[in-house]
Parts: sequence; structure tokens; C-alpha cells
Amino acid sequence: MLDTPKALRLHIGIFGRRNVGKSSLLNALTRQAVSIVSDTPGTTTDPVEKTLELAQLGPVVLVDTPGLDDSGDLGAQRMERALAALPRMDVALIVTEGALWGNCEQWIATMLKSQGIPFFVIMNKADIFPAEADSLPNGLTGVPLSTKTGQGLDAVGDKLALYAQDALLHETRLVGNLLPKNGLAVLVVPLDQGAPKGRLILPQVQTVRDVLDGRGLCLVTTEKDLKTAFCALKNTPDLVICDSQAVGQVVAETPPSVPLTTFSILMARLKGDLPTLAAGAAAIGSLRPGSGVLMMESCSHHPHKDDIGRVKIPRLLQAQAGGMLRIGMCAGKANGKNLSQWDLIVHCGGCAITRRQMLFRLREAQESGVPVTNYGIAIAFVRGVLERVLAPFPEALSAYRDARQHAPALAKIGISPPKCRKVQRE
Repeated sequence: MLDTPKALRLHIGIFGRRNVGKSSLLNALTRQAVSIVSDTPGTTTDPVEKTLELAQLGPVVLVDTPGLDDSGDLGAQRMERALAALPRMDVALIVTEGALWGNCEQWIATMLKSQGIPFFVIMNKADIFPAEADSLPNGLTGVPLSTKTGQGLDAVGDKLALYAQDALLHETRLVGNLLPKNGLAVLVVPLDQGAPKGRLILPQVQTVRDVLDGRGLCLVTTEKDLKTAFCALKNTPDLVICDSQAVGQVVAETPPSVPLTTFSILMARLKGDLPTLAAGAAAIGSLRPGSGVLMMESCSHHPHKDDIGRVKIPRLLQAQAGGMLRIGMCAGKANGKNLSQWDLIVHCGGCAITRRQMLFRLREAQESGVPVTNYGIAIAFVRGVLERVLAPFPEALSAYRDARQHAPALAKIGISPPKCRKVQRE
């Protein structure tokens, strides 16, 4: 449990003015001196993360942020860092001094509401500023707390558990309804330069675990031994899941009657909005020499010489477009600036970020009017097998076909294809 990946943990953000006790709250919840506590305003300069397991909640990430009432050039940078942490939060805590509720707190609440992030108020310093839970304006209720004495800490935990249960209700399964109970899934895993020595990559491990959680059976093989694996089976498998880089071969060797998809498409369904990403792939057919494509990755791994996002996919897209493209790269927590300058965004599977953060990125692309797809979907499009691997997902297949139907005609008269279907907030 303690090794649960960050992207699968509930993210809880702590926001408020400077010196209201945000860092003290983090330390109280973790029972550790994680954040430096000082009377000097602006002590927390960057978001401070702590992964742990909380009673009633399970594995979480607590994020302490700089004060949102900071001033000066450096203060503005600290506030920018705090606001950049918002999109990945599943639950937020607004910390106040007692019942003090001013423009800053209202601004924070408005931002959280606009992003669909559930929140409640921690009325800190109850030992100095006693306050009733219903003494806040706008019908808000708070939890009185003293991080100094520990008074109210259990009530904060109980409230967090209620909010966390609501957030966890929106979780989706990676394989889920694709595999019946005791059904067999064949996982095709290439062992290339991108495969870490002695282990599998995170999406493959998560898929194995999800199949087992659903009382399914797994057979893991490489693309080189796929035919042998099929011959060893008494019955045909219920599902085949392959790495996108082997999708052409796997499609050719898998019986048409067997449902087939890729790890990348499963991640697109788990972390983002699969119909949006499927529809975005139609824009690949409209790329021309000089078109701009932004490659986005959620982690900042050290790239190797044949990196999928920096080398392999750009090479495939340029072959598809018939010439050189203007390629950009954005990696890590940064979302990229001025997205409207690009004709297409191609995102990784998103295994290192939360679903909420991925949906935020999709909405940013939508608001900039730029179609977005992901690595595996783009590869399947170029290989000519996208409809085959989208077949288990009728809504996504329909969205792709609709976008594909409009894209060629619009491209002929110099109009960009339809941008993004509307991404719903959670």
C-alpha cells in the first residue's frame, strides 16, 4: 500500500493565506515535521508533498502550498507555484484563522468551484480564535481546529473521509467491463530499450493488477512469442492487450473475433476522456509539412536515443504528413504555454499524473481550440489499425469516425478539422 504510485493516490491540497497554519496542518496530519513552520510570512516557497497512508482514507498525497496573499515579484512566483498545483487536487482544504473570511478566501473558493474541486474549510487556531462551525458566510461550514493542541484533528480526518469517499466514487477501472469473471487476457509486452531492466513499465503492471482484482486470468508474452502463446491455449482469449509499438504485428496475428486494444488506450480511458482523444486522432490526417505538433509527457524521464515521444512518434507523424513538422516538447508538471499555436497535441498515457490533472489538460487544449490525442492512439492511426483497437469502446469509435468524416473535406479547403469534443468536469 505504501508503494502505491502517486498518480493512483488521492491528492489533498492545503490552501490559504500566509501564516494561517497550513504547514502546521500538514505536520499535524502526518505527525511529522514535514514542512518548516515559522512566524515569518512566506516560509513555504514551493508546494511541499508528502505521501502517506491516512486512517479511513488509505494512500494519499498531502500538498502544502505557499500563501495566496503574497506580495512582490517573489511572492507572485510563489503564488503561481501554488495555483499550478490546483489541477491535480481531488480534495482541497481552505485554512483560515478562526472564522476570518475575506476576499482572499472567497477567491480561493471561487477557483476551486470553477475547477470542480470539492473543498471544506479548516478554521485553525481555535485555541486563540474560538469559532462555531456554521459561522462562515455563504452557507459554508468549517471544522474548528487547533494544530497547536490537536483539538479538532479527529473531526478533520472524519470530514476528509467523507469527501474522499465521494471522490473515489468517480474512479474507473483500467480493464473493468472488458473482461468477464475468470476470463483470460493476453498481454503482449515488447522488451525493447524503453523496458526497464528486471521489471515492466507502470501501465503494464497496473493492467495485470486490475485483471487480477476482477478475478481474471493473465498470460503475459512478448510479440515474438504471440503465435506460440495462442497455440498453447485451449480456447481463444477473451481479450488481447498489446503495447502500441507492436500493434501492427499483434493485429495481424490476433483472430478478428478476439477483442483487441492497447495499454495506451486503456490509460486514455482511465486517466482522460477516451472519445476526445480518439476524435483528436482524426487531425493527424490533416497534418501537412510545417504543421505544428506539441508532444506532451507527464513525467520528466531521461530520454534515450530512440525515445518514443521525441523520436519515434515525430518520425511517424512526419512520414504521415509527407514532410517535416514543427515539433515541440513539454514534459513534467508544466502544461505548456500558448497552446493555440499548435495544430495537434499528442499526450503520453499519463501514468504519472492523476485523472483530474489529465482532464484539466484536455480542457486547456479544448479552450485553445487544439485537437488532442495520445501516443498509442496516434501510433494506431498511422499503422491503419485504430478502428480495430477502438472497437471495444463504441462511444470512442463513434467519436473518431465522426471526426474522421469531417476532417478530409475541411482540409481540402484549408479549414482545420473539428477541435475537441467538450470535456466534462468531475
